[in-house]
Amino acid sequence: MTNLIAITRKEAKAYFSTPSAYIVGAMFLVLTGVFFVFDVSTPFAEAGVRGLSDWASFFIVFLAPLITMKLLAEEQKLGTLELLLTSPVREWEVVLGKYLASLLMLLAIQSVTLYYVFMIYFFGNPDTGPVISAYLGLVLHGAAALAIGMLGSSLSGNQIVSAVVATAILLIFSFINRVSSLVDGAVAEFINALSMNARLSDFSRGVIDLSHVVYFLSIVAIFLFLSIRSLETRRWR
Repeated sequence: MTNLIAITRKEAKAYFSTPSAYIVGAMFLVLTGVFFVFDVSTPFAEAGVRGLSDWASFFIVFLAPLITMKLLAEEQKLGTLELLLTSPVREWEVVLGKYLASLLMLLAIQSVTLYYVFMIYFFGNPDTGPVISAYLGLVLHGAAALAIGMLGSSLSGNQIVSAVVATAILLIFSFINRVSSLVDGAVAEFINALSMNARLSDFSRGVIDLSHVVYFLSIVAIFLFLSIRSLETRRWR
């Protein structure tokens, strides 16, 4: 546990002390802010965060790989990963520590978007339930996206390749429900069950379904497990 805390603190400090993280976060906030203004400025606009949630989840597909791409890929490129693995640190501690640091970074970025929520409450009278559920969905979606990004970072020493692989996997999980219209029956239901966007839509409407929570937590567990296994194979190369 001491190693886990030390790795998390080290990576978190690296995030918050480099300008690149702030640049990426600023891009996310600007983009979500622009589309937030478009949504609330339309006639008879809804006093809620459904539009903000939809756009934020879309941008997280590209933000998460940018946050995680260097975590293991940079270690591989610099040759420090082998040194780290030969130290008395377990693979799961390395992966989980780096993952928790990236999650802290993403939560910090998402928390700033609460400014838009305060504006909605100031100028309108939104229902608090859907606001809370929408942000719960964003946090779960972001956690799952970061876990996928960790796997991408573990597969290559090239940060660009890691980001592209993670983005491709996230796009598949996000928009696979578009394919369900081409098939029928159980196959269509199975495809919809795999879709992140289909499950996020319930959160943005104020519906907290336990199966959706389990889905996102399962994605986190599976992809972190695969990242650990990927790291373990490097120890024996």
